[in-house]
Amino acid sequence: MSGPFALWRWARLLAEYSVFLEGFVVTIAVSLSALLLALVLGIMFGLFSTSSKALLKGIARVYVEFFQNTPLVIQVFFVYNALPYIGVTLDVFSIGALCVGVYHGAYVAEVIRAGITSIPKGQTEAARSQGFSYIQSMWWIILPQTITIVLPPLANQAVNLIKNTSVLALIAGGDLMYRADSWASNGTLSYGPAYVVTGLLYFLLCFPLVSWARRHEVKIKNRDTIVHPPVNEEKQV
Repeated sequence: MSGPFALWRWARLLAEYSVFLEGFVVTIAVSLSALLLALVLGIMFGLFSTSSKALLKGIARVYVEFFQNTPLVIQVFFVYNALPYIGVTLDVFSIGALCVGVYHGAYVAEVIRAGITSIPKGQTEAARSQGFSYIQSMWWIILPQTITIVLPPLANQAVNLIKNTSVLALIAGGDLMYRADSWASNGTLSYGPAYVVTGLLYFLLCFPLVSWARRHEVKIKNRDTIVHPPVNEEKQV
C-alpha cells in the first residue's frame, strides 16, 4: 500500500490525468516549433558548409562547433537568466523552441552537409556547364536527391529533439516532464506512476519516427542494391 507503485497512486493519476495531457500538448507544440527552426537553420548552414565561399564555410563551422560542444542546459539557462539583463525577456515556451531549435540546427546542418557531399560532384559540374547557378544547381539537382538520403538521420534528430524538450522542466516550462515532476512532488510523492506514464508518452512520440527511419533506410539500401548490384568476384576472369 505504501510502495512507489501502490494502486492508490495509480488511481490518483487516473483521476488527474489532464495534468499529463496538458504537458503532452505543450511538449508537442515546443517540439514542432523547435523542429521547424532546426530545419531552417540546418538547411541554411548545411548549404554554407558546402559553399565555395570561405567566409560562409567559416560561419557554418563556428555555429556547428559551438552548439555541438556546449550543453543544451547551459544554453537554456543563459537565455533564461542572462538575456533579461539586456532587456530581452522571453516566455518559457519561446525559450524552449529557440534553444532546442538552435541546438539541433547544428546537428541538422551536419546531416545536410553529409547528404550534399554524398552526391557525386559530376552532377554539380554538369549542371553548371548547362548554365545553372550554384543556387539553381542545389535547388533543382542536388537537394532533391539529398532529401531521400538524409530523411532517416533527420528522423533520428527529430527523436532526440523531442526528448531534449524535457530540459524545459528546469525552468518551469510547463512541458510533460515538468508537469509530471510537479504532480508527483505535490504531497504524495507518486513518482513511480508519474515517470512511467511520462516515459510511455515520450515513447508514443518517438517510436513511430524511429520505426519509420529504419524502414526507410532499409528501403534505400534495397534500392541501391537493385540499381548497383554487388559484383561477384568469382565470376570475374
